[in-house]
Amino acid sequence: MKSRFFVASDGDMYKDDNFKKPFRDMFSYTFRHINTTAQLRATLRYGEHAWPSGYPMFLITSDGAALHFNCAKENYRSISDSIRHKLDDGWRVVACDINYEDGDLCCDDCSKHIESAYAEQESEDE
Repeated sequence: MKSRFFVASDGDMYKDDNFKKPFRDMFSYTFRHINTTAQLRATLRYGEHAWPSGYPMFLITSDGAALHFNCAKENYRSISDSIRHKLDDGWRVVACDINYEDGDLCCDDCSKHIESAYAEQESEDE
């Protein structure tokens, strides 16, 4: 019989129905401070919205740039290399945060708008 894996609501991965010991801790988890590639992978797996609130999240590089989750996934090799070697080349992701009120926040890689939780979008009529 093949083993089955699932991720519980606590972010840990379990094998079959064994709840006593996780197969992998923090498999899908949001790390506010990112120091390792494992923390980056877990944060990317968790997704770009906080749960249960649904607040939009974004990644922050060591030079203060904002990155959309899709750009981080597309540039994972560069980011992971920068984290491993502690490079300050603009790709080293150091944090994940929620965009509460910055209605003008855009990804510094692709220039795509990063949605905010509370800032209202101004209409073109105003």
